[in-house]
Amino acid sequence: MNLDNFFKAKSIAIIGVSRNPAKIGHVLFRNLIDADYKGKVYPVNPELNSLFNIKAYKSISDIPGKVELAVIAVPAELVLRVVKECNEKHIKDILIITAGFREIGNKVSEDELKEYLELHDIRCIGVNCLGVVDFHKKVDLIFLPRSRLKRPEAGNISFVTQSGALGSAILDLCAANGYKFSKFISYGNATIVDESDILEYLLKDKSTKVICLYLEGVKDGEKFFSTLKKVARKKPVIVMKGGISEEGKTATKSHTGSLAGKSEVYFGIFKQANAIIADSLEQMLYYASTFSNVNKIRGNKIQIITNGGGYGIITTDNVIAVGNLILARMNEKIKNKLKKEINNNLVSFGNPLDLIGDADTERYRKSLDACVKDNNIDAIILIVLYQTPLITTDIIEVISGYRRLGKPILVVSTGGNFTRVLRDALVDEGVCTFEFPEHAVKALSELVRYYDIE
Repeated sequence: MNLDNFFKAKSIAIIGVSRNPAKIGHVLFRNLIDADYKGKVYPVNPELNSLFNIKAYKSISDIPGKVELAVIAVPAELVLRVVKECNEKHIKDILIITAGFREIGNKVSEDELKEYLELHDIRCIGVNCLGVVDFHKKVDLIFLPRSRLKRPEAGNISFVTQSGALGSAILDLCAANGYKFSKFISYGNATIVDESDILEYLLKDKSTKVICLYLEGVKDGEKFFSTLKKVARKKPVIVMKGGISEEGKTATKSHTGSLAGKSEVYFGIFKQANAIIADSLEQMLYYASTFSNVNKIRGNKIQIITNGGGYGIITTDNVIAVGNLILARMNEKIKNKLKKEINNNLVSFGNPLDLIGDADTERYRKSLDACVKDNNIDAIILIVLYQTPLITTDIIEVISGYRRLGKPILVVSTGGNFTRVLRDALVDEGVCTFEFPEHAVKALSELVRYYDIE
């Protein structure tokens, strides 16, 4: 299914615009303007002449020329009538924000709407959804104000969610923590366009490298399984399933009107399709960051570098526990050269490579240089506890430089304000950063599993 107009439309009509800044139609219109969208925008409301000095139209039929995408934010009882007007205007792509359908038991209205959309070959995202964003094309069509929900910068992660509220909170959090997004898609009740259609579209989308999918239930299991299998073969798909408990299943039905189904069946499908299963939203995000920033991993031999012995031990335990990673053994020639360069009898040149508490930036540079060049090492978990006084801010440039050489380097740093400043600087450079060692290890484990490395 071609969903280009939801993200690349050159002309967008917003039906249900209001002067009241608290109304959804107003927020949608304002967000699109404030995002610096370059196409034509048409506000539609029979009681308005203009909004923000942009001419308003009494109905969609009054708009001159072609409209590629219509966004509907009118009461549920008016939606079908507006959709018919859009069809008469030859608009075949419609985003319906409006709630009040199957999710509240109004199945008859949604079925009637669905029948009309299918009969006239109209592609529809929604109903009952937050909306969509393309961060590269500056198409911002979600109904939460930019003053309340900061948008991430443009990047390569696409986030697909059945729940708008969950998606909005994640967007805000990701923006604050430096994640970079390609697309955000809240699809609500999936009246026409469902999760499988969106996955298929993102498979072909050049700006999407990693797909996150929050899922409550699907309508067509066979379609979903075959699509997920096809997509996950080419791009990492990180899935989190809502509605695992019996109580969660009940909540799912009242949320989007979906049937959650048996969790065991879903997880079986995820595993067969080579999807990456996230147990929590936090895990989904650090998996996404890792797959977003690491281009390749050639093996499962991991070298730990640390300036804190306890952290090295915890990381070692976690590497062994995940089962598909092994501790690397440094090349003896490279190790002996590093020993001479560092020239400190207290440093432990094993795995972990413990640079001890008086490690400075130069000691880290020498260690990274050795490990990046060592073919016995496939990836590095670099623990940097910034509380020690000899580490300077130059370490950001050192780590970033070696990361650009291609070998995966995952940085672990735990701490308060000073640590966060340096961690944010690394994130800006595209370095994977973690607060805790077990998160870095799990992310590496999933990388190795996804790429089927023995």
